[in-house]
Amino acid sequence: MAQVQESIEKKLHAALAPAFLSVENESHNHNVPAGSESHFKVVIVSDQFEGKQLLARHRLVNAALKEELQGTIHALALHTLTPSEWAARGGETNASPPCLGGGK
Repeated sequence: MAQVQESIEKKLHAALAPAFLSVENESHNHNVPAGSESHFKVVIVSDQFEGKQLLARHRLVNAALKEELQGTIHALALHTLTPSEWAARGGETNASPPCLGGGK
């Protein structure tokens, strides 16, 4: 597993004790060198999101990934759900939109 992706997973597990976590490196969909770790999609299901609005949930994730967001991560697509929201969606999230920039 790649270094940045592994760091994201470890930090989110430690900070938010997720019931479900998926970290997907989507850098290959963008105009970046092969092997890059700069664009990620995170699906995280946590009891800690209960009663929190979307912005507060994102702030929790951003706080856990502060170091990566200041340097290595260029884009972070977040899907932050409570266990009941996750169940209501049948364990599914929306696909990331295609990259529209960078000349790729």
